[in-house]
Amino acid sequence: MEFTEEHEQFRKSLRRLVDEEINPHIDAWEEAGIFPAHEVFPKLAELGALGLEYDPEFGGGGADHSFTYVLAQELGRMDAAGVPMAIAVETSMATPALARYGSDELKRTYLEPTLRGEMVCSIAVSEPDAGSDVAGLRTRAVRDGDDWVITGRKMWITNGTQADWLCLLARTDPDSQPGDYHGMSLIIVPTSTPGFSVGRKIDKMGNRCSDTAEIVLDQVRVPVSNTIGEPDRGFQQQMAQFQDERLVGAYIAVAGARRALDRTKDYLQQRVAFGKPLLANQHLQYRLAELYADVDTLDGFLQYAADKYMAGQDVTREATVAKLKTGRLVREVADTCVQFHGGMGYAEEMWPARYFRDSRLVSIGGGADEVMLRVITMLEGMGKK
Repeated sequence: MEFTEEHEQFRKSLRRLVDEEINPHIDAWEEAGIFPAHEVFPKLAELGALGLEYDPEFGGGGADHSFTYVLAQELGRMDAAGVPMAIAVETSMATPALARYGSDELKRTYLEPTLRGEMVCSIAVSEPDAGSDVAGLRTRAVRDGDDWVITGRKMWITNGTQADWLCLLARTDPDSQPGDYHGMSLIIVPTSTPGFSVGRKIDKMGNRCSDTAEIVLDQVRVPVSNTIGEPDRGFQQQMAQFQDERLVGAYIAVAGARRALDRTKDYLQQRVAFGKPLLANQHLQYRLAELYADVDTLDGFLQYAADKYMAGQDVTREATVAKLKTGRLVREVADTCVQFHGGMGYAEEMWPARYFRDSRLVSIGGGADEVMLRVITMLEGMGKK
């Protein structure tokens, strides 16, 4: 992947925003268990960062995927993973299907103000009894004239307490039952609709500055025209949307791993023990070198995947491999960072403890490692499809 002066100017603008207007507030947001999305997102929108690849007619930037890669790299430099995750929900998880398949009316009503930073959105797929097993979802939308009447519960909803609208997956075919892959639709649900409520805000181990909620839908009535694309094609649309999520999540996490290694290297150079900097210890040098090599290798694979994506090729395999290997590598990096900081790595007053907690989600959210392995076995022709 080649980067132009335009890419570098975009990178500089993003870095300035992260360093001056986001990182200084991270500790307070972590303590509060939430960050002010309605204040942060307009600042990203001013840089064109919320709709880089979307149609300019609806407020997008009309750029290619390489700019999304740059955005993700800079998001990975934030001092906590919760904020980049929340931003990625806005850019790469809740809006791709709307941008690809939604009607012009839906795009003008929901996509445009979202890309301006005026609306916060969430992706609502997971449920209390259906996480990685998307086919297990039970939320149902029953048609009543020109409306859907939606009943169910959604779980692990990022931005859930702040969202203005959800991109929600529900069963719309009366014959579709839990376990079926057919008969689902993606539907835009404004959170101001009667019957919508936040059941609870979830207290998480990591990513604490990102609010995560359980959502309750009790006879929520929305127009059938809020359906994204063709009814009963939501599962297929969501599977495509997952590829965006998994690639961008990997870009962010690998950039974060590189920064964690850089910070650990700097600490070891400054920390003196037994009369010399810890970094003079060859074992520590070699371990960091090995992890840098792993990060470089994975980053090269991600750039290869991004090039395939830009060429319009199917990246299901690449996104799956990226998700799997990134989750495992960042856990290894996080563990090493904690270990090499010694007792201070175990203290909440320094960054490694937070990084350790935040990194664990990469192997769970957006499809657990075990699901990624299952996808790869099917792509290799092993086991039942």
